[in-house]
Amino acid sequence: MTTAPFRAALADALRSGRSGWRCGTQRPALDQRGGPTFRLASPLALSHILRAPGQLGLGRAYVAGAIEVDDVDAALDLLDGWSAPPGRHGGQGAHRRRRAARRRADQGPARARRRAGPRGRRHSIARDRRSVRHHYDVSNDFFALMLDESMTYSCAVWSRGAQTLEEAQRTKSSLVCTKLGLQGGERVLDVGCGWGSFAVHAAREHGAQVTGITLSEPQAALARERAAAAGVADRVDIRVADYRELDTEPFDAIASIGMVEHVGVAQIDAYAARLAALLKPGGHLLNHASPACATATRGRPVLRALRLPDAAPLHLSRILHALEAAGFVTEHVEGFAADYARTLREWARRLESRHAEAEALAGAERMRVWAVYLRAARRGFESGFTSLYQVRAVRGPMKQMPT
Repeated sequence: MTTAPFRAALADALRSGRSGWRCGTQRPALDQRGGPTFRLASPLALSHILRAPGQLGLGRAYVAGAIEVDDVDAALDLLDGWSAPPGRHGGQGAHRRRRAARRRADQGPARARRRAGPRGRRHSIARDRRSVRHHYDVSNDFFALMLDESMTYSCAVWSRGAQTLEEAQRTKSSLVCTKLGLQGGERVLDVGCGWGSFAVHAAREHGAQVTGITLSEPQAALARERAAAAGVADRVDIRVADYRELDTEPFDAIASIGMVEHVGVAQIDAYAARLAALLKPGGHLLNHASPACATATRGRPVLRALRLPDAAPLHLSRILHALEAAGFVTEHVEGFAADYARTLREWARRLESRHAEAEALAGAERMRVWAVYLRAARRGFESGFTSLYQVRAVRGPMKQMPT
């Protein structure tokens, strides 16, 4: 079935519950504006759409391979301005159709993913470890197809004049070091160190002694290799550990780059307090995170469904409140939303340019997840739904506990 822009045909199906389209049937464009072309590859497509009309149902159908589209960006454009039509909710016929749609959708890959999703107490150490490994352990080789040579999986900084992704990521690492005021020999904690790009940069360019922590063993293994190749293995210590498991002398500085999104609202206060305990009085924290904007009124159900399990962006005001309650004093805040939009566009371009290799590593379904995720995330930064802020804060004197 083809349709552009797909609005009335889908509305008709949702209102009537009819699924009489046969294989090879085409629906002509309903106006002259053009739009994406959709092809139903399985009856499960309508089941997903009936169960969750709009972005979420169509996104699930696409990820499951039940529906195909020739232009993902155009489809997201269409869905941003589309809302589900009022259905006929009364009557036993409508009720039976909705129940049948749920049963068909629950037989598909989406149901299997829900069963395989992280279990246990939300944001417990064990569950956070499983969530992170689900996302990152697809393979180092897969991420290498998308990222720059430093394997940096966070917003690059283009707005200082960088022309390539490699330059933009170096600019970001240099900017973090500058904001932290790193000096040779200082002990630095890199929370959520990934493949070690910042740790290597801080050790090589500033002579810092860096401890990096990640929950992914494949990440840690490659980070150690990269530190050795850069000649800084003696100054970079990569550990597989949760921030709650660290038991060490306080650090001179802490970099938290793309980590707060994994913490969630339930743990943000405990996270800030733990970082304060791990930092010397007068030491600096650089928190680099992509919070939801307080002014954003429209959700992104596809983005919520496809992002890393249990990840939840917080408002900047909530992050600042947690830091200040933990004893930090905020010194500087800078936004980089446009930089992240450009970074996501470049990641999507790189991944698509090596689609066959990526699909061989990750599988067709996960590639469809990434196709939607990278584009939906980019659109969030372009529209103001999400942003990216670097917050520099200094830790004040340790609070005295009441006796």
